[in-house]
Amino acid sequence: MAPPAAVEAAGDAGGGERQPQGVGQMFTGLIRIAVIYYFASKFFSSNKPPTSGSDPAVQISNLFQKSEPIDMWFYLSEHEKFNDFGNEEALIWHESNIPYAVWGPESTRTLSLKYYPSEALKHNGSLYAHVFFARSGFPADPNDPEYQPTAAFGLKHSVVAYLPKSKANKKKSLLGKSKDDSEDDSVSEGIEEPQADSKDEGPVEYISYWKPNITINLVDDFTKYSLRAIPPNIAPYMNIEPTTKNYYPTVYFNEFWLLRDKLTALNDTVTELPLHLEVAPISMTKWQLFLQIDQSFQIHRSYGSMLEGEADELKRVFVEGNPYLLGITMLVSLLHSVFDFLAFKNDIQFWNKNKSMEGLSAKSVVVSFICQLIIFLYLLDNDTSWMILASSGVGVCIEFWKIGKAMHIEIDRSGSIPKLKFSDRDTYAGNKTKEYDDLAMKYLSYVLFVLVACSSAYSLMYETHKSWYSWILSSLTSCVYMFGFIMMCPQLFINYKLKSVAHLPWRQMTYKFLNTIIDDLFAFVIKMPMLHRLSVFRDDVIFLIYLYQRWAYPVDKKRVNEFGFGGDDDEDEAAVALTSGSGSASVSSAEDKKTN
Repeated sequence: MAPPAAVEAAGDAGGGERQPQGVGQMFTGLIRIAVIYYFASKFFSSNKPPTSGSDPAVQISNLFQKSEPIDMWFYLSEHEKFNDFGNEEALIWHESNIPYAVWGPESTRTLSLKYYPSEALKHNGSLYAHVFFARSGFPADPNDPEYQPTAAFGLKHSVVAYLPKSKANKKKSLLGKSKDDSEDDSVSEGIEEPQADSKDEGPVEYISYWKPNITINLVDDFTKYSLRAIPPNIAPYMNIEPTTKNYYPTVYFNEFWLLRDKLTALNDTVTELPLHLEVAPISMTKWQLFLQIDQSFQIHRSYGSMLEGEADELKRVFVEGNPYLLGITMLVSLLHSVFDFLAFKNDIQFWNKNKSMEGLSAKSVVVSFICQLIIFLYLLDNDTSWMILASSGVGVCIEFWKIGKAMHIEIDRSGSIPKLKFSDRDTYAGNKTKEYDDLAMKYLSYVLFVLVACSSAYSLMYETHKSWYSWILSSLTSCVYMFGFIMMCPQLFINYKLKSVAHLPWRQMTYKFLNTIIDDLFAFVIKMPMLHRLSVFRDDVIFLIYLYQRWAYPVDKKRVNEFGFGGDDDEDEAAVALTSGSGSASVSSAEDKKTN
């Protein structure tokens, strides 16, 4: 690196030639700074146009006063711009002396009517609600001689929503049922699954839907804002008066509780449409809460963690549900999540520390992995959100990891394609556990195959499916949900033959039993068919048998357990260890025998 003196000398020596280049670089740098400042001001400045001579610290306030009486005019027009104030047919609703931002019966006005659509509206036409507010005694028509810009304002809102058409479901009868039955199924199921349309080939067809409810909320907001620093969540809803730079009362067209299944598709068969109108005040906190929740739903949908109809289902719980039942459901769901996490944690701890398969059913572990894999493939085939898919995928990986703990897994490279080779552990194959496990699975498989065959045949004959692959997955998934409790029966048989339950992960099973009790509670509070309600209690029977076995096979110091040790032997070994000073060696040898 050259010393500073050498650098200065070089600059002086060639200064006459380098000076024009330095000026050019300076000019280019200024241009770059100006361009950067321009784009930065476009991205980070307020959306409102700058005013000449305005001070950024200028405070703006509401043009209307609290409890000031206002009048409202509600027009319906198929044109986006409206100025026909003398049209009595377009004037649907008029209210006078509405106290602004006052909480009382006088501030809430409602109207219910029937609207008769035109032919243009039936064929994907547009319809707008033009709402005008003015101080009592002042006109809302700008052409009126007594009109004052600071005393009246108006907004528009679309009464028609354009949404993707709910096409007929692609499910069909694989055995070729009659067309009438298949059409009925496709119509009923197509309405429930509009999100599946986005994956269809070809352009998406949009149709118009009628909004039966329009709620106009006047926000109770008298905050003084800085003209150039309006909060970004409020700025899109601010209506600034250009002369005084103050803002009109904020109007919020509340569609938060307007669910999609309440919308009416417009077509030639529609002759009249219901319309319920309401104008009422809303607090600033409640308004911001609605905006934040809608924004949260949009973020989740963009990330794929929420499907299109899940937001409506969540809102339906609050709209149609009993508040006491909702509180109980939230509490019970929280407990269910806690117990599920504890059971998951203890299950991993048990299998991570377990070194012996004495008394444990290895085949049940393999079958459990197959069941989890079937459920994961079924969720993947039915357009489930990625959060549920991720949770199910993690469960599949854990169940496969448990197979590695229950059996030896090796890679067989003898053939052209490497394969996974499973072999029993010595602690499992060299004792009665494998014999009892094979015997239990032998008889259980006969019963399970009959149930699976009957359930699959019923589904094939009386239900619709997208393909044969979907039928196989749905049939297997139904069997997993209906007959999954049978997989716990081999362990009961092994416990009965060994006359012991000391090998079981009782802490994990306790948390699962608590979850089963919570599921029983849901069976009483949620509407479901009687047969399905009775099927919820099947796991209770298995757990009760486990509890009976725990009571029937207590720790017997005279009986040799499944690990080849007895209580008396332990006492004798402990006594010998105390007299000979070799207690640590005897304990370690016992552990070696247990973990072989």
